[in-house]
Amino acid sequence: MSVDAAKALKVITGSSRFEASAKDYTVAQAAANFVEAFWDPRVHRGDACRVFMPIGTPDFQLRITWRRVDGAPTGTPAPKFTVLKMSEETLAAADMAYIQFACTSDKLADPLGPAHIVIGVERWGMPKPPEDDVEALKDAYATVAHSFSLAMAKELRCEKNGGLPAKPVLDPA
Repeated sequence: MSVDAAKALKVITGSSRFEASAKDYTVAQAAANFVEAFWDPRVHRGDACRVFMPIGTPDFQLRITWRRVDGAPTGTPAPKFTVLKMSEETLAAADMAYIQFACTSDKLADPLGPAHIVIGVERWGMPKPPEDDVEALKDAYATVAHSFSLAMAKELRCEKNGGLPAKPVLDPA
């Protein structure tokens, strides 16, 4: 996770300490799971990582997921999302963000074109709308999603890192 993403996690959770995740929750394992599922029509999504607050603090769970989609994004996002200028599509809200990128890689050789991957970062179990600075939260979720997306693109050896910039772009499209 990038330094910017670590700072963003503090904005989201209010903490810089977290419980250790299971060994299954690494970028390398998420990429391996994606490659394994790439040609399996029954598997379209999976968990990449979970972030938990330390034991004895308020319950909070952040989930990072991957999803395989059939092509470039279409349609209009829900009003709660701000569209950002990153990759194929980046959507940020005060409790989640999604980045879709296209990956051409020897690990995902597909004669029909690049693989389209969506990385999602979502807060689970949020009983009410956020009371904090909504714009800061949107930026924070987008920053975490960018960090994981870029790491995933590098792990999958996507050409040009799947079109993801080196740093998150938080400007609305």
